[in-house]
Amino acid sequence: MTMLVVGAAATWAMVGLIWMVQIVHYPMLAEYSALAPSTAAVGHQRRISWVVGPLMVAEGITALVLLFDRPATMGAASAWLAAGLLGVALLSTVLVQVPLHSRLAGGHDAEAARRLVATNWVRTVAWTARGIVLALVLVN
Repeated sequence: MTMLVVGAAATWAMVGLIWMVQIVHYPMLAEYSALAPSTAAVGHQRRISWVVGPLMVAEGITALVLLFDRPATMGAASAWLAAGLLGVALLSTVLVQVPLHSRLAGGHDAEAARRLVATNWVRTVAWTARGIVLALVLVN
């Protein structure tokens, strides 16, 4: 049960963070990158890693543990669904958002900034759905 609680706590921290990033931070980053081309993007990358890194590690570890050692309240389908949703969020991060951040770090790129905001919805939805799955398991 401890792994489930830790995983759910890390996930809900990411849910709050990803919604703030989606609604507030990325739209501002898109605007600021035009004013301070690489400063905004580089500053974002340097600072955000300290916040999301530990949460992502906690989620990854707990997701793997829960696939093989679940509490009685968590079925295999819920564990695999939660892990799959985390996989979607992490793959989107590595394959889409990180390259877009790299483009912005090289200088203002209005298209990259627009795509960053638009494609981040994949992560926002995946983390939110994962949070809901884990919350439902916790309350049952």
